[in-house]
Amino acid sequence: CTVTADVCRLKTSLEKQLICPICLEMFTKPVVILPCQHNLCRKCANDVFQASNPYLSTRSGSTVTSGGRFRCPSCRHEVVLDRHGVYGLQRNLLVENIIDMYKQGSTSKPGVEVKPEQPMCEEHEDEKINIYCVTCSAPTCSLCKVFGAHKDCEVAPLNDIFNKQKVELADCVSMLVGNNERIQAIVSQLEETCRAVDENSRRQKSKVCETFDHLFALLEEKKSEMTVKINAEQEEKLDYIRGLRRKYTEHVDGTAKLLETAIQTMDESEMALFLQMAKPLLQKITEGSDTSHLDKVQHGYENMDHFTANFEHQRRALSDIDFIKRKHTTGDPAKLQKQICVGKTRRSKFEAEVKYALQFVCCILCIRANRVYHSSWKNLNSSVKSRCDNQSGAQ
Repeated sequence: CTVTADVCRLKTSLEKQLICPICLEMFTKPVVILPCQHNLCRKCANDVFQASNPYLSTRSGSTVTSGGRFRCPSCRHEVVLDRHGVYGLQRNLLVENIIDMYKQGSTSKPGVEVKPEQPMCEEHEDEKINIYCVTCSAPTCSLCKVFGAHKDCEVAPLNDIFNKQKVELADCVSMLVGNNERIQAIVSQLEETCRAVDENSRRQKSKVCETFDHLFALLEEKKSEMTVKINAEQEEKLDYIRGLRRKYTEHVDGTAKLLETAIQTMDESEMALFLQMAKPLLQKITEGSDTSHLDKVQHGYENMDHFTANFEHQRRALSDIDFIKRKHTTGDPAKLQKQICVGKTRRSKFEAEVKYALQFVCCILCIRANRVYHSSWKNLNSSVKSRCDNQSGAQ
């Protein structure tokens, strides 16, 4: 076997040396040798020469020219031709003879078939494995069947089991290839499904974010609207209270001046002059003590509880926000389309409910007057009374 392999390698190496570098096939006679010692088919050499000298004229359509030059395709050495052209190149008879011998040997001697080495029995080293034990499912030799461990087993010829198991293996290979193709198709479908899931998820998240942004904008709008109402009533009440405080302050200032005048009058010792000043002064004091013309703030006027809103219904509605529950339908497409339409209708109805639930009517309670305590007036009256008593005692 080693000798046969060496012969095959030598034959292959020789065949490579007999390949023309132009046509890449075995040299076709006549074979010409160039000055650089490389070989070419004469026809290939003429083709190279014609390609390198396209403007040289030929005589009567032949390939004989009046000289020229071309380069060797193997080493790029320049080859100068005489007036005979490529026909003036020397023929390599040795290569031609070798080609003849190679072709003759290839046709007369068929290639030696290298048979694989047949395994030997482990128990009987000189016996080749030539039968198959069907009972033990193992190849064995004839001596094992007659005298050995397989004497009571059912055996069959190796060729029959070989053909049978080869067919089974071929069927398994075909089945495995088919399974691989189906699995690859499933893998491709799963990859496409992953891409579709990613795309649909991005689209749905965008829709959800857009819906919540709309709700946030609606809440901000309602908050601003309700805050404006509270601010308006706050300014109205504060303006009213400031006006009352200004009126009461002016009344107090007038009364304080009147009080000062009354004290000065009480210090008057001349009775006639005192009586002339006392009567009009008493009339002014009486009028100054009358506060019926001044408005009074009712009790609870400062209360703003009427702006309290019950958001429990809205809170429950917002807490119940969730995706529409759909049943996966793989049947009738018309039924699936109907479920999708119902889902869209429910979503629109839910958005409208949230929108109108946020809008409520603020009921403004009637303004109540607040009670004002006049502790300063009580102190003033008591001081005047004690002053008068002191004056009467002195007289």
